[in-house]
Amino acid sequence: MLGAKYHVIDPDYSDYYNSEDTNFGSPCNDGSFGGVVLAVLYSTVFIVGLLGNAVVLCVLIRHRHRCSLTDMCLLSLAVSDLLFLASLPVWAHSAVQGWVLGSFMCHIITALFMMGLYSSVFFMVLMTLDRYIIIVYKHSICSRKWPAKMALSLFVWMLSLFASLPDIVFAKVKVDTSTKESCGSEFPEGAAWMSFMFLNILSFILPLIIMSFCFCRILSSKSEEKHGIIRLLLAVLAVYFLFWTPYNIVTFLIFLQRKGFMLTCELHINLSLAKQWVEAIALSHCCLNPIIYTCVGQKFRRAVLTVLKEPLSSSFSSPQSPESIF
Repeated sequence: MLGAKYHVIDPDYSDYYNSEDTNFGSPCNDGSFGGVVLAVLYSTVFIVGLLGNAVVLCVLIRHRHRCSLTDMCLLSLAVSDLLFLASLPVWAHSAVQGWVLGSFMCHIITALFMMGLYSSVFFMVLMTLDRYIIIVYKHSICSRKWPAKMALSLFVWMLSLFASLPDIVFAKVKVDTSTKESCGSEFPEGAAWMSFMFLNILSFILPLIIMSFCFCRILSSKSEEKHGIIRLLLAVLAVYFLFWTPYNIVTFLIFLQRKGFMLTCELHINLSLAKQWVEAIALSHCCLNPIIYTCVGQKFRRAVLTVLKEPLSSSFSSPQSPESIF
């Protein structure tokens, strides 16, 4: 099932519940809701996200010569969302039929998912830091030249790959309680902390602290540059944390179970069910950024209308806008 693909495999409770000190007569089973529900949800997210992020890429590439670092980060966010989306058809099929693609593809799909996750949050941090430095210190993280922005973007992608390596290396096909095979990251005994540190801390806690500090300073400053792009960034970040906070909370609770806390059968089943729900909510996020850009960014809406009215070929060769489209 999808739930096992990017965190520590749930502990085996059979010895615990078969011991003489318990009242349970059989091992705990994982809670589950219908795989068809997941398949329909992921298919819908795939279609909406693919169309939306394709439009975002067309708009940003059309304005590539004049784009700001923020525009570069938003382009990278669209690529991150597409990495998420590339894995969704596989997870949709796996939710119904189980994993059938073998060990090699388990590593590949895990890489797509984890790279999409880390790169998206890292580029949001970079956008926030750049806007913070521009507004508070009247500078920018890098020069206006395209090669400098490309080099910084490449660095963030390499950092995302480094953060993803533990899950990619330890990705493994296993048989779950329903006798279906699933793709999951199974860390060695005693290395459960790797999942929590690399996932919760790097993709949630640390970015939340950094971005909260930056926006507190931005909103407390007297600069007149706090409208437009700041409103857009706040909307993007708010939706990200709204959709990913439940997942990180459940992941932390599963981590505590792995360490020997809260070992009750009822809680194990409830967390197994909750894990599937919060994963579905979190994965749905990858289709929402284009909707946010359209609703919040007036210049982006105008740019989208321009691209849609023109043939695709002219979108890549027409004169560039003199300013950022955000």
